[in-house]
Amino acid sequence: MKIVVLDGYTLNPGDLSWDAFKKYGELTVYDRTPADKITERISDAEIVYTNKTPLSKEVFDACPGINFVGVLATGYNIVDTEAAKAKGIPVCNIPTYGTSAVGQFVMALLLEMCHHVWAHSEFVKQGKWEISPDFCFWNYPLIELAGKTMGIIGFGRIGQAAAKAAQGFGMNVLAFDEYQNKDLESDTLKYTSLDELLEKSDVISLHCPLFPSTQGIINKDTIAKMKNGVKIINTSRGPLINEQDLADALNSGKVSGAAVDVVSTEPIKSDNPLLNAKNCIITPHIAWAPLESRARLMNIAVDNLAQFIAGKSVNVVNK
Repeated sequence: MKIVVLDGYTLNPGDLSWDAFKKYGELTVYDRTPADKITERISDAEIVYTNKTPLSKEVFDACPGINFVGVLATGYNIVDTEAAKAKGIPVCNIPTYGTSAVGQFVMALLLEMCHHVWAHSEFVKQGKWEISPDFCFWNYPLIELAGKTMGIIGFGRIGQAAAKAAQGFGMNVLAFDEYQNKDLESDTLKYTSLDELLEKSDVISLHCPLFPSTQGIINKDTIAKMKNGVKIINTSRGPLINEQDLADALNSGKVSGAAVDVVSTEPIKSDNPLLNAKNCIITPHIAWAPLESRARLMNIAVDNLAQFIAGKSVNVVNK
């Protein structure tokens, strides 16, 4: 059985091992695959893994030997799942590997917006503390989180992890999700409507999947409903935000800060309006990427294949 990984570098730049896959067949791993090489590289493959390399209907038509697709991520919009389903090919994703890592990263972004730790460290190295007439100084407003409200749009595993971390800092949480587990509610966590969340939150963090109904959920109209000075965090999907609308709100001061780990086109393009917006932190899609998280992803990807071979497919997104 031939196994091909089309774009393995981001999962494993050299600090993990692919050896566990070799138990199940002949393995070929490509760091990256350009669009014009996709069909050629998997023309005789039975098992195909992809992260961000697209698998279209045309690819499936040209590669009739494929009988399993593994997505090395949670999001699977790069695969034409209906075309795969029509051919009886299960598409399996990795739904839970990054919960702790992304929840932790949300708080890293929020704390950076509250304290500007790196900037103040740089000020010290530039000698600005040395010449200060006082024993301390700060060049940005410093913010305490206790008693403030975090609104979380999308309250699955990662949203819940972010909520737990926020509560650890003394924050109250408002959650918006189509599916509500009322057992999670407490004195400091309540489900609410989207409009109430927008109105009452000091910080809004996005954790919903990208669907037509959620694309551009942060836009000039929803921003207008928010508190003046709100902060916005996105570690989910870039197109959840209308980036020009957010940039305008940052530049006007309506939104006092934003931190995004994802953008509409990745890698980011030079004309992205957030690059020149005030008070905007942009990180290069790394919330998911601690070694521990990637190792967990690798292990689940192997198990997905093992379960498929055993006739007990799991994490199938196109049943």
